[in-house]
Amino acid sequence: MTLTSETGATTAGKTILPTYDDDAPPPQPRPALGRPTPDEQFLRVGTWVSALGLAWLITQQLLPLQGWAWFLVTWFACMLLVTGVTSTISGGWIEARDRIAASIVTAGAVIVGAVLVSAVVFVVLRGWKPLVHLNFFVDDMAGVGPKDPFDRGGVAHAVLGSLIEITIAVIITLPLGIGTAIFMSEVGGRFAKVVRTVVEAMTALPSIVAGLFIYTVFIVALGYPRSGLAASLAIAVMMLPIIARAADVVLRVVPGGLREASLALGASRWKTVWNVVLPTARPGLATAVILGIARGIGETSPVLLTSGNAQFFVTNPTDGVMNSLPLFIYSTVRSGEPNAIARAFAAASVLLAVVLILFVTARLIARPKRTKKTRRGSRPARGSAIDFVQANPLSEMGPVGPQSNPYQQQEYT
Repeated sequence: MTLTSETGATTAGKTILPTYDDDAPPPQPRPALGRPTPDEQFLRVGTWVSALGLAWLITQQLLPLQGWAWFLVTWFACMLLVTGVTSTISGGWIEARDRIAASIVTAGAVIVGAVLVSAVVFVVLRGWKPLVHLNFFVDDMAGVGPKDPFDRGGVAHAVLGSLIEITIAVIITLPLGIGTAIFMSEVGGRFAKVVRTVVEAMTALPSIVAGLFIYTVFIVALGYPRSGLAASLAIAVMMLPIIARAADVVLRVVPGGLREASLALGASRWKTVWNVVLPTARPGLATAVILGIARGIGETSPVLLTSGNAQFFVTNPTDGVMNSLPLFIYSTVRSGEPNAIARAFAAASVLLAVVLILFVTARLIARPKRTKKTRRGSRPARGSAIDFVQANPLSEMGPVGPQSNPYQQQEYT
C-alpha cells in the first residue's frame, strides 16, 4: 500500500494520522437552530406592542368596553390579527398559521398558570392571619368557638385525619388500581373490554354516590359506626378508577419491543411485567397515584356522610368519628364568622401544602436511577478497558506503522 503525503513524499506501509494545532482557538458553540433572529424578535415584540395600542384604541376610544377583562380579550384578538397579517407578508400562509397556533397555545398556558397562581395567592392572602400562629399547626379545636382569636385552636387533628384516611385509601387502591391496569393492558381478552368500560364509567362517578354507597353497605347494612375507616373506603372508591385508568394509559405507552425481547429470552409473562414493564412505567405510575391522591384528599361529601366531624385528635380510624381538612373547611366556613372563615382559608392553604408535599415525595420515589457518566478527556489506567465512545481515537491508538500489524508480511503497491 503506497500513500502520498502533503509534501509529495511517498510513504509505503504507513498510515498518516492528522494532527491538531494546540495553539488554535477553541471552537465556538453553534447557536440553536430554533433561536429567533433579531428581525424575528423585533417582529414578535412589535406585534404585541401594536396589538396593545389597537386594544387601547378600541376599548377606550371607539367602543364603551370598560374593565380589564374586555381589554385583555381585545388585546389577544388584535394580537392574533396582527400576527396573521405580518406573518403572511413575511413568510406566507404556512408561517402565519404556525405563529397563530403558537400564540393560541402560549396564551392558553399563560391563562392556566395565571388561574393557578391567582387561586393559591387568593387563598393564602385570605388566611394568612391564622398561619402566623404556631398553635394553628399543633393544636386541635377542642373547646374553641368560631369567634375565638387566632392564638387558640388549630388544624392538627384535621391534618392527622386526612393523612390517616388517605394512607388507608392508597393501601387499598394502589394494588387494585395497578393490578386492574395490568389486566387491561397485558392480559386482555373479552372481559378486559368490560373492565375498561366499567373503569371509564366510574371515572365520572359523583362523589356523593360513592359516599352513599359506603354509607348504605358499610354503615347501614353491616352496622359499623361512622369512622375514619368508612371515610377511607369512600375515598378509595373515588380513587380506584382514576388510578386504574391513568395506569392503563401509562402501561400501553411502554414499547412492545421490550416485552417481545423479554419473552424471546425465555422470561414468563409475569416476569416480563414485573421486571420490564413496571420498572419502565414507574414514573408514569407515580403520576397516576398522584392524580388519585389529589382526587381523594379533597373530597368532602363522602367524608361528611361516612366519618362525621370531630374537634379533637382521633388516631384510631375504627374508633368513632374522625375529622379531615376538607370537612374542617366546610364546617368552619358555614359559621359565617370572620375568624372562622379566615381559619377555613388557612386550612385550605395547609391542604395545598400537604398535596404539594405528597406530590414531591411521590416524584422523588419514582425518579429513575441515574447512571454515572465517564468524564471526557480522562485516560483510562493501564490494563483497563477503553471507552470507545468517550475516548479520543487519535490519542488512544498511538503511532501506526508496519510493525503494528503482525499479519502484514509484504507490501502492496
